[in-house]
Amino acid sequence: MAPEVVEITAVDGSVAAPEWLARAETVHRQLRPTLPADYAGRLRQVFANGGRMAVLAEGETVRAVALWRVIENTYEGRRLYVDDLVADEALRSHGYGKQLFGWLERHAQALGCDVITLDSGVQRAGAHKFYFREGMHVPSFCFRKVIK
Repeated sequence: MAPEVVEITAVDGSVAAPEWLARAETVHRQLRPTLPADYAGRLRQVFANGGRMAVLAEGETVRAVALWRVIENTYEGRRLYVDDLVADEALRSHGYGKQLFGWLERHAQALGCDVITLDSGVQRAGAHKFYFREGMHVPSFCFRKVIK
């Protein structure tokens, strides 16, 4: 069975596929282990604030997860910003991340976006190699100050 993209959220941010949201949790936690115990509740808050989610599924199994949103700003125009992109760590280098990233690119084009962007922790060297292979580059620094 060929992998296929399943959109978890509807255009309005509601959860269109709750069974897939539950299946996504294990893979998503590989990137974000500190997500709260109420995973679905937290994600519903993210969705209510513009976040959208899709998974790459093979049969009934989630192989990769993407969480993204569309943002308009003054320096890039309309962009699809990827909050999270993670392939199951047991199956890295099997093309699942590449397939989901390709879907994100096509989706960004369909939504009229000018660019696709993401931030990636400085410790994630393997992910950076993937992003460079996918044609991404580093245009700026991201500065952060914790206030809470």
